[in-house]
Amino acid sequence: MENVYYLDNAAATRLDEQVLEVMKPLYFDRYSVATSEFGYSLGVEAKEALDDARTRLAKALGANSQEFIFTSGSAESSNLALKGVAKALGAKKGKHLIVSKIEDFPVLYSARTLEKEGFTVDYLDVDGDGLVDLKKLQALISPETILVSVQHGNQEIGTLQDINAIGKICHDQGVLFHTDATHTFMRVPLDVNTIAVDLITVSAHTLHGPKGIGGLYVKKGTTLAKIMDGGFQEFDLRGGMDNIPGAVGFAKAVELVTADENIRLAAMRDHIITMVSEQIPDVILNGHPRQRTPQNANITFHYVEGESITLHLDMYGIAVSTGSACFSRSLEASHVIAAIGGDHERAHGSIRMTVGRFNTMEEVVFVVETLKKVVENLRKISPLGKE
Repeated sequence: MENVYYLDNAAATRLDEQVLEVMKPLYFDRYSVATSEFGYSLGVEAKEALDDARTRLAKALGANSQEFIFTSGSAESSNLALKGVAKALGAKKGKHLIVSKIEDFPVLYSARTLEKEGFTVDYLDVDGDGLVDLKKLQALISPETILVSVQHGNQEIGTLQDINAIGKICHDQGVLFHTDATHTFMRVPLDVNTIAVDLITVSAHTLHGPKGIGGLYVKKGTTLAKIMDGGFQEFDLRGGMDNIPGAVGFAKAVELVTADENIRLAAMRDHIITMVSEQIPDVILNGHPRQRTPQNANITFHYVEGESITLHLDMYGIAVSTGSACFSRSLEASHVIAAIGGDHERAHGSIRMTVGRFNTMEEVVFVVETLKKVVENLRKISPLGKE
């Protein structure tokens, strides 16, 4: 679309044309279900495409192909991680889980569901930058604890957790560790050979890949139970039709990410943060100032509502998101901003800007200039003005 400045890449990214091209043959030529080597040729070719995609995605994590499960996306991956472990170990080892307070909804809501089923869940506090307290985590782990789930990078404020340290604490006490890497996979180094992690959630929709495809890394030897009935796909851990075009597209999307691209994203992110901080008064950067994902800038603008900023920016063709309850389908203000000590005013005034492959520095400059004008005009008429 012309004259659209899309800075909501944490929600979804534009599909890369190169990804679409590798997917097309799986829709029109090799469109069969995957069959065994004794099946018909189309099915064998489809299976080969699926196996190749699995191998390439696993390799990107430093894993082997037997450790990568395809899912419908990050929500299903995190559900499978938490509920699959609970179903497999709940009756054998214990019914206690630990998750951070700023996890994305698939983890938080899975935990709440498990509470209704008799599990105990501790919700781990974070500090003002969004970092978990490692000493508190260690103190919460008990002989009944079966899983700790702490995200790699936050979906709203971009804070990166020290998953190396978290994983070591968990493994030293014999507890499984799951991390949601939806917003860090291929953007921040992540190698299962150097990190003590058992389960990792990943997704294609944040990497200019297709929607509706994701994955779960399951470390060899990790006990996990099936939570969705169906066929025997995905090593009998997930029933349902294989999304072979999606898998192939996901693998291609991962292949297209480069270190140079991530450096470019970080430069645009830094420009947003620096220029907004210098040119617009009464703002707060949400999240850790340095330890954050390369694509995320989340800023609160005092004395003005986030949804008002969002709607006015939309008039200029600029797409961003806000932590305001009025803008959210859940009708609740950002639980992440609340967890880092923010009040309703801070949550309602927050704007998340996330950059992607198809953004340019020129676009970012235009967005900041427009944002300055919008905030200035809204503050003139805002009932939230300075006392």
